[in-house]
Amino acid sequence: MCGIVAAFGDIDHGRHSGKYERMLGKVAHRGPDDTGVHVESTAWLGHQRLSIMDVSGGHQPMADAAESAWIVGNGEIYNHERISSAFPDGTVRTGSDTEAALHAVMRDGQIAVGSLNGMFAVAMARTDGSGLVARDPMGVKPLYWIPPNDVTDESVPYTSPDPDATVLFASELRAFDVEDRPYVESFPPGCLWSPSSGLVRYADAVPVEVRPARRAEHPTWDNVVLDEVREAVIAAVKRRMMSDVGVGVFLSGGLDSALVAAIAAPLAQARGEVLPTFAVGTEGSGDLIAARKVAAHIGSDHHEILVTAEDINTALDQAVAVIEHYDPALVRSAVPNLLLAQEASKKVKVVLTGEGADELFAGYSYIHGEEYAEPDALHAELVRSLEQLHHLNLQRCDRTTMYYGLEAREPFLDSALVRTALALPPEWKQRPDGRPEKAILREAFTGWLPEDLLWRGKEQFGDGSGAGTVLAELAKGKAREADTGAIPEQPEHSWALRSDEEFLYYEIWRRTFEGIRPDHTLGAFATA
Repeated sequence: MCGIVAAFGDIDHGRHSGKYERMLGKVAHRGPDDTGVHVESTAWLGHQRLSIMDVSGGHQPMADAAESAWIVGNGEIYNHERISSAFPDGTVRTGSDTEAALHAVMRDGQIAVGSLNGMFAVAMARTDGSGLVARDPMGVKPLYWIPPNDVTDESVPYTSPDPDATVLFASELRAFDVEDRPYVESFPPGCLWSPSSGLVRYADAVPVEVRPARRAEHPTWDNVVLDEVREAVIAAVKRRMMSDVGVGVFLSGGLDSALVAAIAAPLAQARGEVLPTFAVGTEGSGDLIAARKVAAHIGSDHHEILVTAEDINTALDQAVAVIEHYDPALVRSAVPNLLLAQEASKKVKVVLTGEGADELFAGYSYIHGEEYAEPDALHAELVRSLEQLHHLNLQRCDRTTMYYGLEAREPFLDSALVRTALALPPEWKQRPDGRPEKAILREAFTGWLPEDLLWRGKEQFGDGSGAGTVLAELAKGKAREADTGAIPEQPEHSWALRSDEEFLYYEIWRRTFEGIRPDHTLGAFATA
């Protein structure tokens, strides 16, 4: 996990190098272990490293043996060992997953990006003037850009203010200088860009073959289906245990993170380690109690972060700036995430989380209302919510962890698991027989957790941690005190603000990220 900055075009060292280095410095928190820069006449690559794979030998930017191509990457490529094994001995000189991507693209061209299984944003430059930038299909890893002047797609209608048409990329919005901010766009997930081909889509967040809803041939599932679901989840967790440093789990006490922890604990034990787990909440909160029981059941090295109203108030003050967003639901959920990440980063560099399970298995309460009672409507909403994750929950998860130099990995967003889950008939996700949401996932893991925890109903993270009540009162008070009267109900380039709380967060966001266009960089939940 890292922070990257890249520029392609006529790189005038004297005029531009200070700007790019300044941009890189603004994302230094994403990679506090190392800094690297490589400059070509047509490209500038910068890297802030959080050392996870090949700690001693994975410095970036990294090159091939002939130094004809260089690459920087943010994220993890989980199938890098298989990719590396296809090359002659000595080709891949480090254990870095990013180097495997470099050689794959050098050998096979742009098509190689589609073979990468992971969460990533990579930028590659060659001495012949060619280059490539790509983002993973789900958009787990962030990437923003100022497009070139020749992009005409309606999704990126603004042109670079740079007279030399330099194309800029960075991991976070805060990296861009104020004068560049009006031109910043979210680089679309599942796309790649090169100076020669322009912007090209190479993959979809939700594969085309599982977008139509499959009809159920019988009322409920059988053991074969349960085995398939369970094996897909286990395989996804195994892939995300890949690390040369310690891996922990954010354990909220809810189903999703509890299952991830229950799978990860024996995998850590097989490596001679005890799995660290981390839970946050106010004294006596439901999440803390449930997480404590899960930790005792799986034998993890459990850490509890007890928080007070003062802790929550401090985190709320910084949440908007950290997550680069002002949607109230994201800001509220960011507060316990920030407190959790701050403490977890003192113990580990990698954590697994439960993001994505609710989108795959229909875990949210709203989705069980009349609007989505018809199976096709339910399936379409699940697909839509997955496609929007990159600028909502995934943005919140990435920023709150990377703010403290901590890498978060989301097993439920594994590409193979996404295919498995969305291939299930949506009727099976509609709370059959009145059972709790995600019944098929719960039943697939019978025996892995105590029954009362396996079938514990869902609570929103902020509510279960006990932070929800405190946050609601704090937000109300801050909103009353804030001078937001001059903010229009629908600010330019934003959606209509929906509550006093959102007015408050928008004002903080506007001051911090003045010039950034929300309609080209952010998303919003349906309700505030």
